[in-house]
Amino acid sequence: VQLQASGGGLVQPGGSLSLSCAASRSISSNSVMAWYRQAPGKQREFVARISSSGFTNAADSVKGRFTISRDNAKNTAYLQMNSLKPEDTAVYYCYAAVIGGTSTYWGQGTQVTVSS
Repeated sequence: VQLQASGGGLVQPGGSLSLSCAASRSISSNSVMAWYRQAPGKQREFVARISSSGFTNAADSVKGRFTISRDNAKNTAYLQMNSLKPEDTAVYYCYAAVIGGTSTYWGQGTQVTVSS
């Protein structure tokens, strides 16, 4: 499975961006897709995840601002990012895994820069 992330860019503080992560094929009927991010000089951190059944959770730092969603028919996960802050600047990576399995997949990163 290959994951293709897209949608990053430059946005002003308070603005919005939407990221997409498209899988090359169906991962599993029981899988999770997620977003992580890595800012310069920092470790990669969890942002949000969604299961194939639609269960979601997100990091406290993005709750109320970011929304993860998923279209199982299109094998695609989305991350809607609102009220962006400069501290959201990072390379965002998509991730997928089979729940209860050992297969995990990472996409290439997409740069999100929040700056005036």
